[in-house]
Formats: sequence, C-alpha cells, structure tokens
Amino acid sequence: MTIMLVKDAVAAIVAAALEQANRDGVINVDAAPDIEIERPNNPEHGDFATNLPLRLARAARANPMQLAQLIAERIQPGSEIGSLEPAPPGFINFKLSDEWLQQQVEAVLAAGDGFGAADVGNGRKVMVEFVSVNPTGPVHVGHTRGAVLGSALANTMQAAGYEVTREYYINDAGSQMEAFYRSVWTRYQQALGREAQMPENGYQGDYIAEIAAEIIEAEGPGLLEMPEPASIRRIGDIAREKMVTVIRDDLDAIGVNFDNWFSERWLFQNDDAPASDYDRAISMLRDGGHLAERSGALWFNSIALGDDRDNVVVRSSGEPTYFASDIAYHYNKFSGRGFDRVIDIWGADHQGHVPRMKAAVSALGVEPENLTVLISQMVTLKRGDETVRASKRTGDFVTLRELVDEVGMDACRYFFLARAASTQMEFDLELATRESSENPVYYVQYAHARNASILSLAAERGIDFSAGDVSLLTHPNELALIRTMLRLSELIVQVAENLEPHHLPHYAMELATAFHHFYENCRVISANPEDNELTLARLKLVGAAQVVFRRTLTLMGMSAPERMER
Repeated sequence: MTIMLVKDAVAAIVAAALEQANRDGVINVDAAPDIEIERPNNPEHGDFATNLPLRLARAARANPMQLAQLIAERIQPGSEIGSLEPAPPGFINFKLSDEWLQQQVEAVLAAGDGFGAADVGNGRKVMVEFVSVNPTGPVHVGHTRGAVLGSALANTMQAAGYEVTREYYINDAGSQMEAFYRSVWTRYQQALGREAQMPENGYQGDYIAEIAAEIIEAEGPGLLEMPEPASIRRIGDIAREKMVTVIRDDLDAIGVNFDNWFSERWLFQNDDAPASDYDRAISMLRDGGHLAERSGALWFNSIALGDDRDNVVVRSSGEPTYFASDIAYHYNKFSGRGFDRVIDIWGADHQGHVPRMKAAVSALGVEPENLTVLISQMVTLKRGDETVRASKRTGDFVTLRELVDEVGMDACRYFFLARAASTQMEFDLELATRESSENPVYYVQYAHARNASILSLAAERGIDFSAGDVSLLTHPNELALIRTMLRLSELIVQVAENLEPHHLPHYAMELATAFHHFYENCRVISANPEDNELTLARLKLVGAAQVVFRRTLTLMGMSAPERMER
C-alpha cells in the first residue's frame, strides 16, 4: 500500500463493508452513492471519516446511526486502520494505526524526491499557459502573481502524473506592439538630436530610453538614414528581442521557467504548410457556420454558443482582432499540438473574455471543459500603512525585478501563492522581510534549517541512523508530525484536480508547526547512552521530514536553506 492510496484504501474498505451488508440482507439499496472520505475538522474524531450512512438513510429507509453501526461491524481494522467507530448523526470515523504510521517514515525515506507522486493524470498532455504579457515593458507585480501561480500549479500537476508543458505566449503582433516600436523609435531619434514626438498611445518610462540607448550603442546612428518604415521595423525587431530577454531574465529571478516561448507571429506564417493556423481556424469556423459578414467586418456568432454578445474576428480594414489571434492560438494548442487540456492564467482585466473563448473552442470541435481559464486578481503593495503605487523606471507600475530586489524570490513566491487566485490580495513588504515567526516564509524555512542542523550535527558525530527502529516513535508529537507529513500526498492530488496551488503554503506552515512542536518536545540527539536507540529512530524521522520539507518547497518553487542568514 503506497502512501498515496490511504484515502482510497479507506473508501475501498467502506465499499466492501457496504457490499457485505447488502449480501447479509441488513441493508438494502439498489445503487449506493459514491463513497466520500474526508478529514474531520476536529482531529479528536480521527484521521478520516465518511458520511455514507447519512447519504444512504433515505434510500435504505433506515436510521443513519443504525446504518453506521451495521457498516462498521463489517469492517475489520487492518494494517492501515487502527480503530473505527460510528459517530452521530451518521458518520464512521477512522483512526490510522500507530504501527502503520511509524512504517511510513521508512516509506518517505525510500520515496525520496519522488515522495507524494501520483498517477491521477495518467500521462495526459496538459498545457499551462501563463504570464504572456505583451513584450512592451517589464513584468510588473500583477503579472508576477500569475507567474508564481502558474509555475507552482505546473509543478504540482507534473507530480500528479500529468505531462505538463509550460508556455509563454509572446503577444508580438498588433497595435500595442506598433506603439511600442514607435516609442523606441522616437527615443532613438531624440537621443541622436533629432526632434521627434512621442505617439499619443506611446510607452513612457525610462526603460524605453534605455532600450533606445542600447540600440544606438549596437547599431549607431545609421538607422536614421533608412526610410522610416524600414527603420521602425528594424528598431522594432531589436527592441522586441531585448524586451523578451528582459522578461525572461526577470521571470528567472523568481524561478519561473518555460518549456516553450510561442510567438503570436507564428500563427500567421505558412512556412511549408498549405495554410497557417490562423487560416485553418478561420476556415473551420466558416465551414461550421460560426462566422457572418456584417458592415464589412467578420463576426463570430458567440451568442449561439452561450456568450452574451457576438464578437468581431476581422475588422473592416481586414486586420485580425486579438480575439482572432486567440482563436488561432487555441486551435494550435488543441488541434495542432494535441493537448488534452489547456489551462490559461489571465489577469483580472480579461475576465470578460472567458465566455467568448469557451465558445470559440467549442466551435473548433473541442469540449469547452478541456479549456480552463484561471483569473489572477489584482495585487496591492503595502509598506506599513502606505500603498506603493509607482516606479520611476516604468512610469506607472512596480516591476517584478524591483519586488524581488526588495523582498527576495522566496518571499515573492510564498506570498503570491498564499491566497486563492480568485481573491484580491495585499502584499505586505514589511512582513515579507521580517526575520521572525510572524513572517510565514521565515517560519517555514527556519523549520527546514532547524531540521538540517540536526542532521548536520548527527553527521559531525558520525551517527549512522539507517538502522533506526521506527517502532520507537510513539510520542504524540512524533505521530502528529508523521500524520502531517503524509498529508502532502493527498494535497498534490487536490491541487492538481482543483487547480488550487494556494493550499501549498498553508500546508507548509502546518508542516513547520508540527516539526517545531516535535523539536520542542522530543529531544532528538540525546547524550544519555540509554537513549541511543530512540536517538536513531528520531533521526530517521528528521530525515523523512527533510524529504517532505524539500518536496513541498520545491513544488512551491522556493529554496530550502540549511541555515538562516541574519
């Protein structure tokens, strides 16, 4: 029995007992509901519980407590289950056996870095596409939240058995990019002494002038001699690549990496293929009767597919809209590259685009539930009571790099993960840098560092704990720590199935608390020779706890320091 299957094992035991009760004729139901196994809110009620008797009562025409008793009587405690009991108003509570819990220390050590891995994904191909901001400026704090959420979610889904691709969609076509190119072109001219007016929708901020200066250093003033369209195109190509490099480096600073950087331009290129992805997608929609000509523009009939209004895909000028690009991009994801599921993480300003995107994939022959869009809500930066709003370098927002420079990568990742994506959040800069137990990042990493120092001390003293007897781990704080460690396996599945990575930092806090309580109440390395065997057993528990700490921190994309620097 692997650690991963404990919850499922309890469900199977309950199912077998219900089947036996049916055979015995004491319970008569034609179709039993799915068996739900949950963790009780009150630990005194046990490790797991099922409300099956309550849910069976009407169909079986019996009292829930009577049903609970009849089912419980047909369950024999085994290797995992230490005890069980019916509980009002119709539950069955289960407590894991101490002996089984003790043996899981060995199982955790044997699993190592793969601890908690599951196969619920069954190798299904999943794309997680996140950040994907236009390369017109640096990544700001709002984008950073989505970056961290996407990164941790992808890590966890991979641990749950999915084949995950992390993708950044480079929006390098359209009017915003044209405005960016012209903004850099304007600063390039001004830096070389030519009068030039910033476009009305141009990009401000020192970073635009910095890019122009870098282009002058690399290319010299020669671009002034070219025809303006060619000069803008050349400057635009250089500026775009520089901006993508900046974005890539900034994301790397918080440990966010991608398997693929996908250019929007690729959607419109034919190369050796008979048609581009854009052409194929539009043709498919037209053949399906989903497009209509109105006032010279091409409209997608979204209303017929559940949206509240129809949407333009090609303007009367013949220029595709952003929506048209999104349709082609999702055609590429599902039909072109064969992803079974796509998860997009968008900013709060894209909330209204979700229904039309669902309608579009449906029109492309894809089940809408195979596309999930997570909305990452707004972030407010606070320093004490003061709201932090602007950055001189960008002109109007605080960049990812500025945030990392102030609070560090680990604090960025922990704090952005700690709230559900659907909720707005305040990021407390002062708390994030505080070196005390009030700071959850410090509290969790201090627990790991304390763990590492114990193992380091054992190594210095030449203590080999590989033969430690885990059956000696009987103290309530030892067993509580093991119970907490084992919850990571369930959590990986929960995060992967519900797409809720915010549970990871809360679990990290619970693990740290359990370890601190163990450390404060159970002396690990004792000077008393009579305690040698217990020392070995506790060191083995500390080693297993380190495995779980590292696994948890790795899923969150955080470091696992072995000492805390002051």
